[in-house]
This record gives sequence, C-alpha cells and structure tokens, in this order.
Amino acid sequence: MVCVDSSGWIEFFLGSVNGRIFKPIIEQTDQLIVPALSFFEVHRFLSRTADAIKRETCLDIMRRSKIIDLTAQQAIAASDTAQKHRLAMANAVMYSIAREFNATFWTQDVDYQDLPGVSYHAKAV
Repeated sequence: MVCVDSSGWIEFFLGSVNGRIFKPIIEQTDQLIVPALSFFEVHRFLSRTADAIKRETCLDIMRRSKIIDLTAQQAIAASDTAQKHRLAMANAVMYSIAREFNATFWTQDVDYQDLPGVSYHAKAV
C-alpha cells in the first residue's frame, strides 16, 4: 500500500519535476489510499490556482483510490503520533493513517524525512 502526502498530489497536478516522481505512485490506484484530509488541502490549493473544471478533474483523480475517512480512533492515534514525532495536526493525521494501513508514505515535506515508512523526496527548487 502507498499513501501520497498532499504536497505530492499538488506537485503531480502541477506537472512539476517532483510531480513526475509521484506520478507512478499515484497511478497505482489499486494500492493507493487517500486520507480524506488530503481533499481539504488539495482543494484549498486548487481553489486559488485552478478553475472549477480543472479542480474537479483533479479531485476526481484522487477519488479513484481508496478514500480513508477520519474516525475518532484515528484522530486519537494521530494525536499520539503528533506528540511522538512533533508533527502538526494535519501532518500527524496523514502519517498516522499511512502507518495504520502499513502504507509507504510518499512526501516532499521535510518534517517526515527521517520517520519510518516514509519515502522522502526533497522539493525541487
């Protein structure tokens, strides 16, 4: 199983250099889980940068994979993860869900760089 951080989705939709790194992972829809929180972060970004049609097209691509809604139990686990790894709330939720599903967490966010189960790819400049 794999899980892509919101930053990876955004880079993929932008077609950036790093987007090409995330592309083959995102295309594995049968192996990809998408925390529902990713929709908030990606939609928020796309609302500022893309028209409504492009935004919905991108969100539809995300919907092709297994969406993981946040439960109370997962929120509590994410709180523990946040304390243990000094992560912000959204980061802890994403990472905690990836760990729950034994998914490799693909990201370009340096906050995850040395955590177990993470495939970190530095943001291209």
